[in-house]
Amino acid sequence: MKIYTKKGDKGQTRIIGKKIVDKDDARVESYGTVDELNSWVGYTISILTPETAVLKDELEEIQQQLFDAGTDLATLNDDPKRDFIFNADAVKWLEGKIDTYTEAVPPVQKFILPGGNQPASALHVARTITRRAERNIVTLQGEDDINKDVLVFINRLSDYFFAAARYANMLGKNEDILYRNSKPVFR
Repeated sequence: MKIYTKKGDKGQTRIIGKKIVDKDDARVESYGTVDELNSWVGYTISILTPETAVLKDELEEIQQQLFDAGTDLATLNDDPKRDFIFNADAVKWLEGKIDTYTEAVPPVQKFILPGGNQPASALHVARTITRRAERNIVTLQGEDDINKDVLVFINRLSDYFFAAARYANMLGKNEDILYRNSKPVFR
């Protein structure tokens, strides 16, 4: 099978169900952003340190779940073979991880600046890509029915990435940098 087909040279693509849509269609934007997120999670795995390597298996599981979520987002409602594959139990699993990491790190009452060690910084970027994916999915949801469990998962996933970033900083002995309300310190 060839990697290139030239069928997208005019700005269109074929989605599950064989329908042809523009490449900026809300459905393509949704599953495309989920695919971007999946790639970023793969990158994040590649930069884990010995201290943060404990996150590897769960990040790989998240990649599997993102692939399922993308498949559901790419499937049209009128596809006769449509059968959602995303497992809603993934949300409870994420909530357990969020709770574990939140309990492990010091409580905060202020916003935290994204950053810290490399894995934590990458997890913060994953959080922002997740938020964009969520916005795209909400747009798609306004145009067509979707698997609602995917939207819940994506919403919870951004919380997971925030908690995991803080946990990665703790594992690497990096303190969170708190937002200081933009009081200038320029000298």
